[in-house]
Amino acid sequence: MPDGEDIKTFGKSLATLAIHLSVRNLKKIEEDLAPLYGDDCPVVVAYRVGWPDQKFIHGTLKNIRKKVRQEKLTRTALIFVGRALNTEGFRDSALYHADHVHVLRPKKKKAK
Repeated sequence: MPDGEDIKTFGKSLATLAIHLSVRNLKKIEEDLAPLYGDDCPVVVAYRVGWPDQKFIHGTLKNIRKKVRQEKLTRTALIFVGRALNTEGFRDSALYHADHVHVLRPKKKKAK
């Protein structure tokens, strides 16, 4: 990779990363990102998305390699790493809820 475009440099941002064509490099990803994100940082490996045999393997930087190995995945996968992948502590979006009011959906006046 060009200088400044390596996994460690991108990891310093602590942003959610999407890592393409690297499912065989999970050990290196863990080694480079765990010191920055922590061993417990959520990871999702998305395998063959859109295909009939698609899979989503959820884990952490500490255990994702083992989970992927158990599934025998070796290619056609995208790796997502970041705290935003944590499924706990978020309230569900109300954007499309009928009672959610915003500039394009103003509050309706009650009928008399």
